[in-house]
Amino acid sequence: MNTKWEKPTIIWIALLLTLTGCIVEKEEKNPLESQITAIRTAFAPDKRVALFNVAASKKGKTYVLRGESDLPEAVAALREQLSAKGIDFADSVQLLPAAGLGGRTKGVIKISVANLRSKPAHSSELATQATLGTPVKVLKKENGWYYIQTPDRYLSWVDAGGVELMDVATASAWRETEKIIFTSTYGQSYARPDGDAQTVSDLVAGNILEVLGEEGSFFRVRYPDGRQAYVSMEDSESYHNWLEALDPTGESLVSTSKTLMGLPYLWGGTSPKGVDCSGFTKTVFFLNGMVIPRDASQQVHTGKPIDSVQNFESLERGDLLFFGRKATDSTREKVVHVGMWIGNNEFIHSSGQVRISSMDREAENFDAFNRNRYLRSKRLLKEDDAGLIHLARTPLFKD
Repeated sequence: MNTKWEKPTIIWIALLLTLTGCIVEKEEKNPLESQITAIRTAFAPDKRVALFNVAASKKGKTYVLRGESDLPEAVAALREQLSAKGIDFADSVQLLPAAGLGGRTKGVIKISVANLRSKPAHSSELATQATLGTPVKVLKKENGWYYIQTPDRYLSWVDAGGVELMDVATASAWRETEKIIFTSTYGQSYARPDGDAQTVSDLVAGNILEVLGEEGSFFRVRYPDGRQAYVSMEDSESYHNWLEALDPTGESLVSTSKTLMGLPYLWGGTSPKGVDCSGFTKTVFFLNGMVIPRDASQQVHTGKPIDSVQNFESLERGDLLFFGRKATDSTREKVVHVGMWIGNNEFIHSSGQVRISSMDREAENFDAFNRNRYLRSKRLLKEDDAGLIHLARTPLFKD
């Protein structure tokens, strides 16, 4: 090895590191970061249900705001704060819905169960699902995918095969039509009013279809994309009549939950085709006329507090039990699982499959793991809460 360059090389490296360190120390911090963070915290603390993807970069003496948001009030608040502080900026933030949609900013799910992804790709994580007839907001398009928001405000991507795009007038007209709701857990629609006829599509509990008339023991229906079919009256009923008869109770929630016994666990699932833990409770409540938040960590912030000390005698059927990691001096509480109380010291939940577990240490189905990580219970049934939608009061599917 030639060693005569070693000492000069070391000196130059040391000098370079010193100069680099000085440059880093003197690098000007972006004064807009704190403003953007404050606005995001105030208007979009949960990125699952609100989009405020905004950043700032400096160009000469001017800061350029870039990104996108579906919250015009948040962008306006940021502009006002920056102007009040005398900060020179250029606004290049895109407000959604995107202009490229051509006014088709509404949509209706047109297949029995649409798989909604966290990114615009079939290989991406399954974030949630939406069932036939669900109205959605359409925010933007990327290739053959649409970024949408479901009634529970959850943001995700759906491929073009799962949603029928509409403008405001068309969506309004669809809402005014008479509907049926599919009430059996699984079934089909047919090309003729005959159970032996060609299947048009599969159907699952909670599917909503426009009804055109009746033929014998079948409803003649139309899908959001215009397809027509027939659905057995044994498997469905008038949405208006179903809505009028709604009077959900703890007993009805338990009855509905047991129709899904053995359903396989599916991360992101919120339908009779598969459910995760919060997707299961969400599905049970929806089939009883309530739209509740998507995830367990969101559901826990709704409803009325009932218990946090394992006083299970205070629980009623239909109450939700939340599980996870308790808060410590250095870590925050983390909710990771949810189940529903069914009485007799038992709760039903999706864990591997939909199953019934017990809090009774002497029971054969005692669930020591979940009892040890129990956090609290909440009552959502018939509670008034900004995070809960009662279909009997909110015309989500029918004006």
